[in-house]
Amino acid sequence: MKQDLLEVLKTNPYPGRGIVLGLAPDGKRAALAYFIMGRSAGSRSRAFVKKGDDLGIHMLDGGKIADTSLILYTPLRTLENAVVVTNGDQTDTVCAALSRGETFEAALRTRTFEPDGPHFTPRISGMLVFDRGFSYKLSILKSGDADGKTTLRQTFETEPLAGTGHFIHTYRTDGAVLPSFSGEPVAVAISDDFSAFADGLWNALNAENKVSLYVRYIDLSSKKYQDKIFNQYAI
Repeated sequence: MKQDLLEVLKTNPYPGRGIVLGLAPDGKRAALAYFIMGRSAGSRSRAFVKKGDDLGIHMLDGGKIADTSLILYTPLRTLENAVVVTNGDQTDTVCAALSRGETFEAALRTRTFEPDGPHFTPRISGMLVFDRGFSYKLSILKSGDADGKTTLRQTFETEPLAGTGHFIHTYRTDGAVLPSFSGEPVAVAISDDFSAFADGLWNALNAENKVSLYVRYIDLSSKKYQDKIFNQYAI
């Protein structure tokens, strides 16, 4: 059963970083959304920027951040027949593997969750594929135990259904030790109205913790797209 994505977000003060992939109700446009949130000053001092057809993250005050390795990365890359979106530098891992003829799953077997104990933030990844039809996959790499000694790797592939998307995020909710997402990606409704979908997502994210949101709808025939960036803090 599909859930109302906006209600899902409104009831969670800290889902962390999130990916939504799906298909618009007309069955002609792929839908993608990616957002980041932050509790610390460093995490909040970021903004999304377009780099051609790719998406980057700009540090607003990098001089105050000693280690930016987990907060500066390329969230989205546009390939000839695919779009890859992730919450870390595994975007580049996946794209490099695809260029060698390897698979999304094989690329992510070389990676693990983020080394930020005690949270051990999951790495979430998604891929829209426009080759012999349209399909999409979502993945999560998370700690399989409380001490970060093992990795649980899950990949989800769903046949696209008009008006339906799937939502995966890093944290179940807020907490001193952030609890990782659990279960399957949440089936959610995708709006036919791009602007309403994008604006609704931004407004549904927790006002104190949201940092940036990127939304893209892609025409399956032409591969042309419309997109929109929201940034809480000015560049």
